[in-house]
Amino acid sequence: MPIPERLNPSFAPTLPAALDPLEQARNRLIVALDVPDLASASRLVNCLEGTCNWFKVGLELFVAAGPAALETLVARGHHVFLDLKLNDIPNTVAAAVRSAARLGVRLLTVHATGGPAMLTAAREALEGVSDAPQLLVVTVLTSMDRAQLRSIGLDRTPAEQVELLARMGLDSGICGFVCSPQEVASLRALTGPKGVLAIPGIRPSGAAIGDQKRIATPAEALRQGASYLVVGRPITQAADPAQAAEAILEEMATVFEKPSETAKPGKMPGLAPLQSSTNA
Repeated sequence: MPIPERLNPSFAPTLPAALDPLEQARNRLIVALDVPDLASASRLVNCLEGTCNWFKVGLELFVAAGPAALETLVARGHHVFLDLKLNDIPNTVAAAVRSAARLGVRLLTVHATGGPAMLTAAREALEGVSDAPQLLVVTVLTSMDRAQLRSIGLDRTPAEQVELLARMGLDSGICGFVCSPQEVASLRALTGPKGVLAIPGIRPSGAAIGDQKRIATPAEALRQGASYLVVGRPITQAADPAQAAEAILEEMATVFEKPSETAKPGKMPGLAPLQSSTNA
């Protein structure tokens, strides 16, 4: 489907004018704490204190440390993205979603391959929950290209598979998604400004690609309509993580300093609801 003018690749997301460009960037950068233990995570968070507001806890750290990894971050006033890609029978996923909500996380992933009944159960599990997290539907992992999809029996391009799964998520009542930078514009066209799009596979110019297949620079992803950028190794494996994060934030800030002529004042890609926009 054609991309609306306000959502074309030159669309520049905006935040309220009271926030300067660097603070707007800070509210959209999520650092992935893909580390093996709580001590390693604590060292990174200490290093990035005052620089980054958001942190992602994924399978590696959650399996190693459990809810303690989340409790520490929440207690320090940070916003937490819990990325477990929940995928099980609907009843089990609904129960896990309710448990995660009690831990104070702001973003939570469920995997689209669990099917529409599972996605609907996840959404319904949060009905009536105070300060509920934003659900994000994982579509196609950024480590997968067409060859990888063929190997699991899917004769579609990544973009086609992402769109199919995103439409299923929308039909289930969920308007948050994880996708690669290459699908941001098409998903923004599907969701409109209310969609919350968290984008991994972000690599600053000159950074090592690693095992990612579908990548973009921070500024490119934002201009395509990303709500949040999820960055791991370019920050966490840098000699100076804080300096690496600042460099990424400065690149992100350029998008807000020079908005596109097609950007609409007051219109922005969706962000998850927050109690505050800065650390406590």
